[in-house]
Amino acid sequence: MADPATYRPAPGSIPDSPGVYRFRDEHGRVIYVGKAKSLRSRLNSYFADFAGLHPRTQTMLQTAARVDWTVVGTEVEALQLEYSWIKEFDPRFNVRYRDDKSYPYLAVTLDEEFPRVMVMRGAKRKGVRYFGPYSHAWAIRETVDQLLRVFPVRTCRPGVFKRQRQLDRPCLLGYIDKCSAPCVGRVTPEEHRLLAEDFCDFMAGNTSRFTKRLERLMREAAASQEYERAARLRDDIRALERALEKQTVVLADGTDLDMIAFYEDELEAAVQVFYVRGGRIRGQRGWVVDKVEAVTTADLVEHFLIQIYSESDSVPRDVYVPALPPDEQAMTELLAEQRGGPVRLRVPRRGDKKALMETVQRNAMEALKQHKTRRASDLTTRSKALQELQEALELDEAPLRIECYDVSNLQGTNVVASMVVFEDGLARKSEYRRFTIKAVEGQDDVRSIHEVITRRFKRYLAESERAGELDTLAGDDLDDLEDAGAHQPIDPETGRPRKFAYPPNLVIVDGGPPQVAAAQRALDELGIDDVEVCGIAKRLEELWLPGDDDPVILPRNSESMYLVQRVRDEAHRFAINFHRQRRSKSMTASELDNVPGLGPARRKALLKHFGSLKRLKEATPEQIAEVPGIGLQSARQISAALGGAPIATGTDDGEHRGEPR
Repeated sequence: MADPATYRPAPGSIPDSPGVYRFRDEHGRVIYVGKAKSLRSRLNSYFADFAGLHPRTQTMLQTAARVDWTVVGTEVEALQLEYSWIKEFDPRFNVRYRDDKSYPYLAVTLDEEFPRVMVMRGAKRKGVRYFGPYSHAWAIRETVDQLLRVFPVRTCRPGVFKRQRQLDRPCLLGYIDKCSAPCVGRVTPEEHRLLAEDFCDFMAGNTSRFTKRLERLMREAAASQEYERAARLRDDIRALERALEKQTVVLADGTDLDMIAFYEDELEAAVQVFYVRGGRIRGQRGWVVDKVEAVTTADLVEHFLIQIYSESDSVPRDVYVPALPPDEQAMTELLAEQRGGPVRLRVPRRGDKKALMETVQRNAMEALKQHKTRRASDLTTRSKALQELQEALELDEAPLRIECYDVSNLQGTNVVASMVVFEDGLARKSEYRRFTIKAVEGQDDVRSIHEVITRRFKRYLAESERAGELDTLAGDDLDDLEDAGAHQPIDPETGRPRKFAYPPNLVIVDGGPPQVAAAQRALDELGIDDVEVCGIAKRLEELWLPGDDDPVILPRNSESMYLVQRVRDEAHRFAINFHRQRRSKSMTASELDNVPGLGPARRKALLKHFGSLKRLKEATPEQIAEVPGIGLQSARQISAALGGAPIATGTDDGEHRGEPR
């Protein structure tokens, strides 16, 4: 690792003008490309306060061995040069968008003598008109099948077209009137091209003129008593309507725009784009990006616009984004130059466009979840993650069973904790546990962690005593982890699995050194010395070991980091959900809850009849008995219960499902 001070440019040598800079490693490879309005100000920020930089930026500076720069005239030129260098050098520390899947397009080969309609993936080529992208190829084929009734454009491959031409006989589509059969000369090249252009116009959103023309022809045919022709035209109109129904109308004003939304966490971000043409969603596309550097949403937007639109010939007039890029004016000029006309960058604030942005963001959230799920489900990836974690934490064996604990509360009220279990890198939800903190008053995460770890491992020791042995994952009879997780030890008294019979290899607590020390102290007090403990600090994603002054920093894009983050996030989610349940229960508790024999239905009927608990308290037993389902004896019990000393709201002192006492 290099010391940034060794290659810091000499004072006064950096120009105070717009430009693009490159950090290179000791082998001369470009590892980062950036742009700046002022090269001097930006580069000095890297070297002025190294300790105050984000850890990922520190890693980049320590990997680099020198920095150079190029001065440009304007910010637009800086954007263009930055994109060119990122594309040329593919720097490891730059944001790089990659498709989360290969999206199909509907393509019309206008560069051929007889244009062909086809489904196409991969790189685009000149002379071909593209529509989409679409989520699924079948969606394109259904649309094309409907439109071929009205626009019978060729869809066959070159080999089929050549063979039918030699045979002087059309294919099946030609016989059923879903192809104009240019291969046998039924239409001239000019007539066929006109059909292809009409097809493109319809797909581009110019739909009304085609339906109006067919309706006019249908009325004329009916007036001339050409009923068969009128029926065919009627079917053509219905085919166009069905094709339009497959494209959801989202904006009534028929505008053309791209709606871009992000969903991100500390390590990755997913972006989704909905392509709206003529007020209809014509397609969508998604990417996933590793956040190799410390970037904001605005930075992600800027990188995305540069990389995706710089080589695109379909930049719309309006582009909606979740946040405006830092250099909005320069970016707008660059996109306008690419489009050949004005482009507006906007952030939707209200109305239909705001609602559409929320829909796109939900799609981005699902895309990121699916990406992480696919990554976590791969056996090789999971094995690599466990091996990396073992090496980083210097464990004796891979942490085949990991338990993670998180505490949740709201200003010290309804304090709860969660325990999630991952075996062989996969979540085992059947072994999740929930804890209500009992011995700690107020907000004290350290003491809460100590209590939870103590309660959990007391149960483990008790289960081990009852079994007459100390079960460990490394035991000779538990070599197969999947078998161990699926067939837990059975309690001979109850016939049920002993829920806390297995100890983890690794305990992770959500927090820094204080929480880690509390967890280790709880294990020490119980005499357990074969379970490793670490904590994860959420802000910088660093791991803390008991008694260590410095944290363990996992590589940002390592599989071990993804595993630890996923375990921590799952514990946090589980704790938050339980906390919300407890809070909701406490907020809806009533003095009626503890009246003997009064169930939910009759409590609801009482409150509905009197309107409030206050009026119910003021009512006489006879008035209470007027409520359907309430007898006079029950009414007297209710009146006595509400008229005496206040009845405390019930708190669940028992254990929750799977909660240790």
